[in-house]
Amino acid sequence: MSTPSPASRRTTVRRSAHRGVYDRGEILAIIDAVPMCHVGVSTPDGPIVLPMAHGRDDSHLFLHGAAANGLLNAGVDIDVCATFTIFDGLVLARSAFHNSVNYRSAVVRGTATKLSGDEKLWALRRISDHIVPTWDEGRPSSEAEIRGTIAISVPLAEMSAKRREGDPVDEPEDLQGPWWSGTVPLEQRWGTPMPAADLTPGIEVPPRLEHMRG
Repeated sequence: MSTPSPASRRTTVRRSAHRGVYDRGEILAIIDAVPMCHVGVSTPDGPIVLPMAHGRDDSHLFLHGAAANGLLNAGVDIDVCATFTIFDGLVLARSAFHNSVNYRSAVVRGTATKLSGDEKLWALRRISDHIVPTWDEGRPSSEAEIRGTIAISVPLAEMSAKRREGDPVDEPEDLQGPWWSGTVPLEQRWGTPMPAADLTPGIEVPPRLEHMRG
């Protein structure tokens, strides 16, 4: 089985190239595991990067914001960059110079397209359900809410990932020294759903939220 190749020159991992990941399934798994991404756009006022909720289908990444969102409006029909990072833990070496972190990250680059009509509604559903799949369980979105939102798509074609895992890399002469070396994993989980103070009594937590706990 052949090793996947980089999608483009600008998504080729150069620094610590052995940590580069080009397998589509692995890249999409990172995107799916991250609740929010960071989106970068070059605007007339200079570059800007903001955190955003996201969603996807098999071929496109979806982003949304208020209709007046400066970053997304500036990004329409030009190149944008979205990054996704999972922080897996601390890597503590015998020397602070060699301290690091274990992580998985992904980058998507491409031209953004503004969506409308059914495509826009599809994108908003995918973004919402990426966070928690309850789009069909709440009040339907109003026309005014949809009009007040901008949604864009970016092709999932030009992307790559990078990961670090394992122990610290210490200098050979430090291995017998009296200093501790190892990793500290970071564990994250969803807690117990807490009802709003003004929730009508008797309304149960949606099953999909219950299943997220822990």
